[in-house]
Amino acid sequence: MIKDINLNTIFPKKSVNFSEEEVFDVAIIGAGVVGCGIFKEFCFNGAKTILVEKSNDILEGASKGNSAILHTGFDAPPDSLELGCIKRGYEEFIKLKNDMNLQLLNTKAMVVAWSDEQLQKLDAILQKGLGNGVKELELLEASQVLSREPNLSAHAKGAILVHGESIIDAWSAPLAYVKSGVANGGKLAFSHEVMSGEFNGEYWELQTSQKSIKAKLVINAAGLWGDIVEQISKNIDFKIIPRKGQFLIFDKSANSLIESIILPVPTKRTKGVVITRTAFGNLLVGPTAEDQESRENSDTFKDTLEGLKAKAYEMLPALKGHGVTATFAGLRPASDEPQYRVKMNDAKNWITVGGIRSTGLTASLGLAKYVFELSELELKESEAKYEKVPNISEFKKRMHQLGNFKEIICHCELVTDQEIKDALSGELGAGTIGGLKRRTRAMMGRCQGFNCMARVSEIVEQEVQNGRD
Repeated sequence: MIKDINLNTIFPKKSVNFSEEEVFDVAIIGAGVVGCGIFKEFCFNGAKTILVEKSNDILEGASKGNSAILHTGFDAPPDSLELGCIKRGYEEFIKLKNDMNLQLLNTKAMVVAWSDEQLQKLDAILQKGLGNGVKELELLEASQVLSREPNLSAHAKGAILVHGESIIDAWSAPLAYVKSGVANGGKLAFSHEVMSGEFNGEYWELQTSQKSIKAKLVINAAGLWGDIVEQISKNIDFKIIPRKGQFLIFDKSANSLIESIILPVPTKRTKGVVITRTAFGNLLVGPTAEDQESRENSDTFKDTLEGLKAKAYEMLPALKGHGVTATFAGLRPASDEPQYRVKMNDAKNWITVGGIRSTGLTASLGLAKYVFELSELELKESEAKYEKVPNISEFKKRMHQLGNFKEIICHCELVTDQEIKDALSGELGAGTIGGLKRRTRAMMGRCQGFNCMARVSEIVEQEVQNGRD
C-alpha cells in the first residue's frame, strides 16, 4: 500500500571526498539558499571551500518553503544591509540566469490597498520605494487596478505597480549555485551536523557527527539553527524566533486568474498575505506569520488555512471555483531584532550570517558578495565554470515536451522517468524525498504522490542499487 512506502529510508548518506587532514580556507555551515550562494561566491573566487550541512541534501530547512518571488527591494528598510543585498542579489541573479539556466517570469507586482486607511499609506510606500532606488513604480487608481486585474475584488481602492518584481523557480537556483561551486573546486559534507569546534589561532577544527573539518574561516549560515551554532564561537548576541508561514497551493486552473503578484500593504511585523502565480503553473496564497518555539514543526492547521482561504476569496472572489492542490508551512529564521545579523569576528575568524528572513532568496547572492568582502580573502584569478540546471518550470519547454524519455511517471506534473534518474545522479543527486521533489516536481501535483509514489520508489531503489554496484 502507498502508506507503507517510506522513500527517505532508501536514500543512503552521501559520500564525502575530503580528508580530515585538509585545511580549508572556508567552511560554510548551512546549505540553505544563503549558504548555497555564499559557497558559490567563495568557490568562484578561488577559495578552498567546504559546505557543511546536517541534512542529506540542500534546502532542507527554512529555504524549502517560500513564495519564490525575486524582489526589487522597494519596501526594504532604507539604507539597510538588507536593501543593499536585495538590490545586489537581484542584479547578480539577472546576470547569472542564462549561464545557469535559471528561470524567471517578470509578472510585475501590485501593492493593493483594500481600505481607505491602507490607501492613505500608498504614497509613503511609493516614496520609500523611490528613495530605495527602485524607479519603476506607478500609483494606480481603483479603475486602473481592475483594468489590469479584472478578477480582483471591486473593493480594491488603489495600488502601487512595481514593474521589476518577478517569480522564479526558488529550488533550482540554489542547486545551480552549489553545482557551480563544486565545478570550481568546492567540497560538500552532507549529513555532517556540527557539534562543537575549537579555534587555535590559525584555524578552526569543527567536530561533526561524522568527520572533523578544519578551516581557517567559518561562516555561520545555519538559518533556523544559527544562534545554536553561534554558541561555538562564544559570541552570542542574537536569538532565532522561528516564524511559521502557512501556504495554500491552488490548482493549475487558478493560474490564469491573475497576471501580477498581488501584495498587501505591509505591517511592521509581516509583509502580509500574497497571491502569486508559481513557476510550476499553480496559484500560491500566503504566508501567515506565527512565532513559535519549535525549529522543526511545520505542521499546518485547518482553522488557519480556512482563514487564509477566506482572505484569498475576499481579494480574488473567482478562486471559489478552484480547488486546493496542496498546503504547506515554511519556517523563517526571524531573530529578536528585525535587521539582518551579519558581522565578522576578526579575532576568531568567524562570520555570522543570521536573521535572514523572507528576503533571503533574493538577497542571497548579494549577501554572498558582502560576506566575501568581509572575509578580506584575496581574490584568486580564475575563470569561473557555470553549471546549468534542468528546467522544471512552466516558463520554457520541459522534458515531456522535448522527448528523450521512456515514460511519464508523475501524470499530475508530467515528470518523466529520465528526469527522476537525472535528479538522482552525481554528487548533487537528491539525498532525500524532498530533494527529489524539488528537483523534478514528482509527487507534488493534485494526487500528492498517490498514483506515482510506488513507481518513483522503484526507480529510486534501482538507481541507488546501480550506484552501489
